[in-house]
Amino acid sequence: MSFLTSGTHLVDGPVGPIELLTDLPRREASAGIAIVCHPQPLLGGSAMHKVPHLLARALAEAGWIAVRPNFRGVGRSAGTHDEGLGETGDMLALHRMLEAARPGLRFALVGFSFGAFVQARVARALADDGHPAWRVCLAGMPFGEVDGGRRYDTPQASIPDALVIHGEHDERVPLSAVLDWARPAVQPVVVVPGADHFFTGKLPVLRSLVLAHLAG
Repeated sequence: MSFLTSGTHLVDGPVGPIELLTDLPRREASAGIAIVCHPQPLLGGSAMHKVPHLLARALAEAGWIAVRPNFRGVGRSAGTHDEGLGETGDMLALHRMLEAARPGLRFALVGFSFGAFVQARVARALADDGHPAWRVCLAGMPFGEVDGGRRYDTPQASIPDALVIHGEHDERVPLSAVLDWARPAVQPVVVVPGADHFFTGKLPVLRSLVLAHLAG
């Protein structure tokens, strides 16, 4: 369980090591474990990106064990980018590992951009298996064709206890695309007025929304 100590660790994943950055709460009793996933690796995304970094630190301050994995091919994580498919399997394996290490703790899935796409898939798989995450937070989540020509087949079925956050002026994933995703399941979407994809100047709002959702 050394990977549940503060710092950087390597754990065994389906295709080799997965690099984890772990932030611990100051008090011993934790609110739960939050897996925080980063944006698109093909565009330079990593666990050190400002958005997952901010959210992980905020969650640790709020009493959560915050685990930030690097996706395949990022940092010291093995493998190559798999468009979210292999990454989903990796995160499910990580979830099982963390659950075995700290049984009984609540689990939250937090993702930004590509990381939100992966976490939506993870959340759907866990719910379908009868073991849904306690809370899910998806920010800047892609759906359909986005800037750069990439396509995302994000699960449209209702995701239990999901908070979906999107910027009004997201230049990479149009708000209309996320509303198209949300409409069939009547999934509420929290829109941050004036925010771009990276929530520039609006990160305190994003931070507050995620913390409030995980405080329930």
